Amino acid sequence: MQGKIIKGIAGFYYVHVPQQGIYECKAKGSFRNQKIKPMVGDNVKIDIIDEAEKKGNIVSILPRLNALIRPTVSNIDQALIIFAVAEPKPNFGLLDRFLVMMARQHIPTVICFNKKDIGSAAETKILSETYAGCGCPVLFASVKEESGIDAVREVLLGRTTVLAGPSGVGKSSLMNLLNPKARMETGAVSEKIKRGRHTTRHSEIFYLGSDSYLMDTPGFTSLYIQDMEKEELKNYFSEFAAYEGQCRFNGCVHISEPDCRVKMALEDGQISRQRYESYVQMFEELKNQRRY
Repeated sequence: MQGKIIKGIAGFYYVHVPQQGIYECKAKGSFRNQKIKPMVGDNVKIDIIDEAEKKGNIVSILPRLNALIRPTVSNIDQALIIFAVAEPKPNFGLLDRFLVMMARQHIPTVICFNKKDIGSAAETKILSETYAGCGCPVLFASVKEESGIDAVREVLLGRTTVLAGPSGVGKSSLMNLLNPKARMETGAVSEKIKRGRHTTRHSEIFYLGSDSYLMDTPGFTSLYIQDMEKEELKNYFSEFAAYEGQCRFNGCVHISEPDCRVKMALEDGQISRQRYESYVQMFEELKNQRRY
């Protein structure tokens, strides 16, 4: 029997089989021997142990379309990254790292800034201008007022989407709105530190109808760019593409070289300074990364 892992908790995997229901499964010991761990989103084959109790064993994992380590999910068509316009203020460095990670794995990404109801027009304008050239669609929404949600539903239609973002930005509230059956904790943002509690503790996939699936993932507060050469990083900043080959030096990394067309565009206001600063920070991190 074939199905999809929709949730994994404490060594148990919950496999949805169309027209049959959800089976609680354990993974064969051979997976551990091969150092293979089933992931939410995996399409798997299972043997039924007890049909009445809906219990089984995962006997094989079908080939993955793709796989992410953070968040840990597989077989996704796109990512929907949620940040808040305010409370908490967006962490640009964190958002830009996520965009690099997705671009490197050729996974299309949609950015959604929630809580536009409490953000000022100036804050919204800054976010819109900062990410205008990032190569990803940018949406603004208010889950509280149910504004902009139709546009979110439209980008989800017919796709398997991973929903990701830091804590406190309204991911679980959005999931509840899109799929009331989710009945997920929402948790208030701490007034003291303006950060959310980690209300989602595991990755889980939900069926939204019309061949649309949405994977919710635990909130994150940090991401590390690893296993990448620093010279590769520029390829994942769409704003730089228009100036490719126009710098004085071949292989220009747009940091300290003279006659760099990207830095000229930066000074002319054609490239977001915030995005460029994120690029420099990640470049320096990769440059200083210890190699083993």
